[in-house]
Amino acid sequence: MIEMRDAMRAVKSEDPDAVVLLAETSTMAFADVSGPDDLYLPVPSMSKASSVGLGIAMAQPDTNVVIFDGDGSLLMNLGSLVTVGKQAPRNLVHILLANDVYALTGGQPIPSAERGDLPGMARAAGYKSVVQFRDIEQFASELPAILNEDGPTFVVLDTVTEVTNAADWKNYPRPPKDWKIQAPAMRDTLNGK
Repeated sequence: MIEMRDAMRAVKSEDPDAVVLLAETSTMAFADVSGPDDLYLPVPSMSKASSVGLGIAMAQPDTNVVIFDGDGSLLMNLGSLVTVGKQAPRNLVHILLANDVYALTGGQPIPSAERGDLPGMARAAGYKSVVQFRDIEQFASELPAILNEDGPTFVVLDTVTEVTNAADWKNYPRPPKDWKIQAPAMRDTLNGK
């Protein structure tokens, strides 16, 4: 099993200029590995990181866009897989942090834990490449190729579950800048301002 933060550190190390989008629980994990100059956007709308990431990837075709999404989050926006597959941005890497639970709301099992096939859905929706890892060393060694191949690419990481208590959500660490500050800063950076 892979620790979220180790995967995030690997991506930051391999492509420090990538735009990183964060869904739900990954926002808190990224707080432990991000710096004030990192180009990231915590997406505060549950399940919409893949949709926002698609828009950025289409607008910035020469910049890698990496989405850290949860399996519970993705289940709430399955239609985004088809939209990403149809638009086929070559610079989009969609990383699914798979732990089979809704970690943000107390660890309830997600419906697809036993019956779903999110990698198969991504493949059927038109993602160019779908890969899965349970080991951080293997992920890190294949990451350069993943970031340099034409996408969209769907990466499933079997991750250690980190259940959070939604009632204490405001007490968890956050990256150095929240989305209200980071969104305009990212827009300006991507527009060369």
